[in-house]
Amino acid sequence: MGIKTKYQYSYFIYPYIVEEKKYEKHLYKLLTNRDCKIKQFEREKDSQIYQFFLPKIRDYMFWNIGLNKVKNKKLGEFDKKMQAVLLNKYPCTIFEYNIEKDIQGKTGDSEGIFFDIKKVEIICFKPGICFILIKTMLSENALLEELCDFNYQFRDICSASQKEQKFENIKIQTDVFKNMKGIQTFIKEITGNNKGAKELNIDTERFITYSYACAENKEFSEDELKNLDKLFQKYANIEPSDSLVDKTPEILNLDQNTKLGFVNNGTVLFTSDTNIENYTKLSEKYENEYLYCYIYELYRKYYLKKLNQDFKLGYQFNKTKAKFVDFTQKLMIEDITNDNIGAEVTSYWEDMININEVFSQTKQKYDLLYKNINIEKTARSNKIIAIILAILVIVNIINSLNLHK
Repeated sequence: MGIKTKYQYSYFIYPYIVEEKKYEKHLYKLLTNRDCKIKQFEREKDSQIYQFFLPKIRDYMFWNIGLNKVKNKKLGEFDKKMQAVLLNKYPCTIFEYNIEKDIQGKTGDSEGIFFDIKKVEIICFKPGICFILIKTMLSENALLEELCDFNYQFRDICSASQKEQKFENIKIQTDVFKNMKGIQTFIKEITGNNKGAKELNIDTERFITYSYACAENKEFSEDELKNLDKLFQKYANIEPSDSLVDKTPEILNLDQNTKLGFVNNGTVLFTSDTNIENYTKLSEKYENEYLYCYIYELYRKYYLKKLNQDFKLGYQFNKTKAKFVDFTQKLMIEDITNDNIGAEVTSYWEDMININEVFSQTKQKYDLLYKNINIEKTARSNKIIAIILAILVIVNIINSLNLHK
């Protein structure tokens, strides 16, 4: 008998890069998609987000949370092209993608892991760093072992090396996507060839996994507790339930029944229903405030990688320099939240995805280029001075000779 869950969900995150000069055009493409709409944040409705994020980060990601309903409505009255122009002035825009609620039947299918896609969001940051977020849920009372197996299989649906047979055991229950290929097609339609992500060495064939599971309360035997610890390691490492995992993830224990597991391509939270808030308030906070924190951290890393690439390729040094200085002042040194647990979780993500290391690499590249450019400027200045001095010497010699005639 496996570990039965009271409630569970997984978000699969797909990063993609849009050329900066084509970013406004991409916004227009999303605006003209009949299933896409701008996600409206409101101070009262989204009070938890408003209170969690510090003002500068809140204004950066959720700029419309401070607008009244009249101003939000006015934005929607402009034509799509003008909306794209206006949105291009904001650092971040979040879209909701409409998912049909019709459910496929299970006729003829009694085996496999059944899941539904509950929500899709598209988060776009102005330089052209974007993310597709797909929320999935398994059938009610699914086992934790099934969630492990599902996460392991689903995260690779965009992989060119995986054969279709790997996904035969997971059964989609929404009419929007008939099968796994339907999800692949959807992603391709939104992202295009995603060449920019490959240039930044971002994995485009494996989703980043962000998952939550709340186990039904029961008295576990000592052997079951040992098995649960091993199963959590598999869950955190995004491995199947029957794998022999010997990698220990980074673990943050929030209390005796709740812990987070961190790996470089995912985060999971495991808890139990011993406390009702674990599958109500905590679940909501994990898929809202914490999830947006995680996206923000991933964005910072990818933006640094983009700046690093621009420095490496020598793209308009002064322009890239201005972006780097602006990034450092606005995004690198600013705290995200005063929430104690939120700040601790964020620090784990910073360490796990090596943000400080990527920042140091970019800073070194900037320092080296800045030094070389200054050396070149000094060399050019010295050369010009030498030429001027030589001309002056020649003029003085000529004048001296004329005086002696």
